[in-house]
Amino acid sequence: MTQISVERKHTLGREAARAKAEVLVEKLTREYDLKASWSGDRVDVSRSGANGSVQIFEDAIRVELKLGMMLSMMSSTIKGEIERALDKALA
Repeated sequence: MTQISVERKHTLGREAARAKAEVLVEKLTREYDLKASWSGDRVDVSRSGANGSVQIFEDAIRVELKLGMMLSMMSSTIKGEIERALDKALA
């Protein structure tokens, strides 16, 4: 398994960051057939070959993702997509 970890700082505050994360997670669930389950300021995501979480903090958002063997070959591409999506969502 390959582990991807991406963290982005923000100055939005927890509530505004969570609202932006909710929009982003909704978009990703549609595009990538993810299942998402919110618990407080954390959302667990999963699909065949990948699972992880998005954690919302007062001043940061952290994405942790574990990829199975097939998706591991695309880990740098997936990490880049996560980074771009977070940067865009937090802009």
